[in-house]
Amino acid sequence: MTLSRHDLARLDAEMQWLKDRGVPFAVATVVRTVDATSAKPGDKALVDRDGTILMGWVGGGCARAAVGRAARETIRSGRPQLISLRPQEVLETEGLAAGELRDGVRIARNGCPSKGTMDIFVEPILPLPRLAIFGQGLVAHALADLADRFDLDRLMIVPAPEDIAPGTADRVVAAGDTLDPPPRFAVVATQGSGDTDALRTAVTSGADYVAFVGSARKFATLSARLRAEDPALGLRLDRVHAPAGLHINAITPQEIALSVLAQITALRRAGDRRDETGD
Repeated sequence: MTLSRHDLARLDAEMQWLKDRGVPFAVATVVRTVDATSAKPGDKALVDRDGTILMGWVGGGCARAAVGRAARETIRSGRPQLISLRPQEVLETEGLAAGELRDGVRIARNGCPSKGTMDIFVEPILPLPRLAIFGQGLVAHALADLADRFDLDRLMIVPAPEDIAPGTADRVVAAGDTLDPPPRFAVVATQGSGDTDALRTAVTSGADYVAFVGSARKFATLSARLRAEDPALGLRLDRVHAPAGLHINAITPQEIALSVLAQITALRRAGDRRDETGD
């Protein structure tokens, strides 16, 4: 079985649908086959984070299980994998074992009666981390502009989205709208315009990182107000970075934006290092 042009077009459309909604998934592509296999080079499938094949074809059940395992791992780690399914006889002849990593290739056993060999490249397609920017002042605009170079999905939350020039951010929504999906990073840069509401939304958004652009004194005042309204916000407010960013003696809006993105980068890369070390 080989995917038709119609099948590939449907698969491409499904890929775009998943990307538009920020859904992580993996693309598994058959790159080489030896002897009899039901899938052929160029066949591909979309696989979700649970290892379930959503659409496409990479072979029967013997291949689907290995592809599912590889997809789960590659989505978790963010790194692609090349897997090679080989019959047990070939594994024994070559001194290989299922699950082994040899020269960058993950070995798997092909238990299909056809006893063919098949190499499959599994690539993660992950949504960019979302940065929610509250405000439309100079710092907010500088942050949106600079963040475009940092592989971030830029969401601006402002009172009047129609006032924001096209291309300023990837998406602009009105203050008070639901943030779905939730951002990974949230920066309150309202600077005197709706500070309290923006800070409340930011700390309840589910973001891993929340920062407040402003003085420590101003944040303490706003924080005390929110704590009085809802004591349950106390722990979330304690985790807010205020003032926002690394301490680099920033003065200009561009320097402040740089300090915030440096802090965000440090947080992102610290997670990458933990994945590499397994800690």
